[in-house]
Amino acid sequence: MALIDLFQQSPALFVTVAGVLGLLVGSFLNVVIYRLPVMMERDWQEGCRHYLEQQAAAKATDNTAVDLTVGEPGDSIPPPAVEKFNLAYPPSRCSACDAQIKAWQNIPIISYLLLKGKCAHCKTGISVRYPIIEFITALLTVIVALHFGPSLQAVAGIGITWCLITLTMIDFDTQLLPDSITLPLMWAGLIASTLPVFATTNDALFGAAFGYLSLWSIYWLFKLVTGKEGMGYGDFKLLAALGAWLGWQALPVIILLSSVVGAVVGIALIIATRRGKDIPIPFGPYLATAGWAAMLWGDTLVALYGIN
Repeated sequence: MALIDLFQQSPALFVTVAGVLGLLVGSFLNVVIYRLPVMMERDWQEGCRHYLEQQAAAKATDNTAVDLTVGEPGDSIPPPAVEKFNLAYPPSRCSACDAQIKAWQNIPIISYLLLKGKCAHCKTGISVRYPIIEFITALLTVIVALHFGPSLQAVAGIGITWCLITLTMIDFDTQLLPDSITLPLMWAGLIASTLPVFATTNDALFGAAFGYLSLWSIYWLFKLVTGKEGMGYGDFKLLAALGAWLGWQALPVIILLSSVVGAVVGIALIIATRRGKDIPIPFGPYLATAGWAAMLWGDTLVALYGIN
């Protein structure tokens, strides 16, 4: 409580702390954005390995024919010899020379400028994307802090912002929206509604349900008409999470904004890069952007569209 009182007495201090924290978290988000999809892929591979082992054991028991893709019945399939890999290990290192990155070389933005965008050991260029994500995370964190001031809404809004940045970049890179982020985000929104933070419990429950079912219905309608999948299940879960936090009233605005922006950007990409129409474009970034805007200016947008 003393910290909250201090921030309320000095809003400038609150915004400054939020900005610095945003920079530090932005550096961590770079790690999550790269490593989480790799961890998911390894989990899938491990699941496939266990399945093949079970199939081989079942064939050995039933005296069925040998599956050459698995090996002799009863043979164990050795796990791949891979290094332990999670969000904390191994320590960050250069992808070109494998040199471990020292603590002073990992200071958000500052280290990139001091190193002139190159590895300290092999001088290989470092992607400018890393400091950009750090800067954007800090900037959006400050915007949320300024908008809500020292409050529970600011804390929740900042956490949502970090999740949406992570989901946006992972979906952009891999066209995946990890359940390990979308589902906890949804449940956190439902729990927060009991306080409430942004929406009442009833609005949050209907927001989560309608958010999921609306895109789920569009998905199946599109698939029945065209025979193709228009979006992934991760999009349903992300909109459900946004509905859980912001309530069902925000859903029409989020869907409208994300659809318009997605259509404009998609057409621009096709024209500018001659991208094939059959190449999928991730929808998660547009949902995340629209959801973030609705979180800050939702009441204005809802009133603009006359949604009561």
